[in-house]
Amino acid sequence: MNVVIQANACFRNADQSCKRYIVMKGSAGSGKSVDTAQHYILRLMQDKGRNLLCIRKADVTNRDSTFAELQSAIFRMFGEQYKKYWYINSSNMLLECKSNHNQVIFRGVNDDKQREKLKSITFKRGKLTDVWIEEATEITQSDFEIIDDRLRGELPAGQFYQIRLTFNPVSAHHWIKRVFFDRTDPDVLTHQSTYQGNRFIDEAYHRRMLRRKEVDPEGYQIYGLGEWGEVGGLILKNYVVEDFDREPERFDYMVNAQDFGFNHADCIGAVGFKDGELYLCRELYIFERDTEEIIQLAEGKFEKHLTMYCDSAEPDRIKMWKKAGYRAVPVKKEPGSVHAQIDYLKQHKIHIHPSCVNTIKEIQQWKWQRNEKTGEYSDEPVPFMDDAMAMLRYSIERERRGKAQLKTFKGGI
Repeated sequence: MNVVIQANACFRNADQSCKRYIVMKGSAGSGKSVDTAQHYILRLMQDKGRNLLCIRKADVTNRDSTFAELQSAIFRMFGEQYKKYWYINSSNMLLECKSNHNQVIFRGVNDDKQREKLKSITFKRGKLTDVWIEEATEITQSDFEIIDDRLRGELPAGQFYQIRLTFNPVSAHHWIKRVFFDRTDPDVLTHQSTYQGNRFIDEAYHRRMLRRKEVDPEGYQIYGLGEWGEVGGLILKNYVVEDFDREPERFDYMVNAQDFGFNHADCIGAVGFKDGELYLCRELYIFERDTEEIIQLAEGKFEKHLTMYCDSAEPDRIKMWKKAGYRAVPVKKEPGSVHAQIDYLKQHKIHIHPSCVNTIKEIQQWKWQRNEKTGEYSDEPVPFMDDAMAMLRYSIERERRGKAQLKTFKGGI
């Protein structure tokens, strides 16, 4: 068997540990998810009777994260011969090692129904022995306790239970810091990694991080150095992440909004309004795709009859969306419009569906620029990792300018 291993030395202790909890915080680009996926593929092939459960807060986000990462590890490690060793069921998101029938399954903990399903998980052979919680800061402590309780009972000699948490450490007030980092526990191994220790990162990414260090020193502490973030200077605090009914009929009206991007994210959101409050129902957040590709990805996810508010700086893209059948219109910009949009958002409660994980990440770290000499915050937002925030700003165009000025119809404008 010829296996290609892509390893960074900084993960050796975590990969070799038999402790129950492996808690890995790190910067963006540190390689912690790539290493975790490769680690589990090797472990499941070597140890008979082990099975892996991959967890995200919203189960649908597993497809583009843990499932994609594990598939990528298999393809990279075994090349065209991968089918000799692994069975991949893409429709049901199931992976199975052909030699010993160890399996990988994927679940969410978005609501009580999904949490209840965790209690009835069974495997073809062996027990649930391993759990990978990706983007662990998305889940609550009660979610974690339910997952942790699933790993119990006698195991064959030499085997052990293990949960691995991987995440960017957004807030110093998060329960993960309190439970795993602020006290000593013999069952816990904590680990920190940064992009600087990832030998597979390209030079352009290093330059990108240096740009972030210049424009957003506080954000760089989190996404560049993997340090715990502080809440000072946050722009929006009036939001809640919760499951809610996303049927269009329950809202006063709905709109789509889009911030165009390529090297930075192109973000589309479906936003409902009810009694003056905003409800972000779904998002599409994607990098390095041209407009035609994004239009294809949006098909079936966003209602075409709704007005889609877009960045006015991209008139050609707006034309392409119109040609595709969407009611795309430019947001009117004038001096002070960004601050006016922010002021409106700050005055109205924002409900974010848990499946909108990229918006959640952005809103948790969207801050005012800070003067490093005085420590004071300015009235200008940090111009970094704010694509979903631009989408939210565009979505309130009708509300901000006044409904009476706009011709309306059921469901949109």
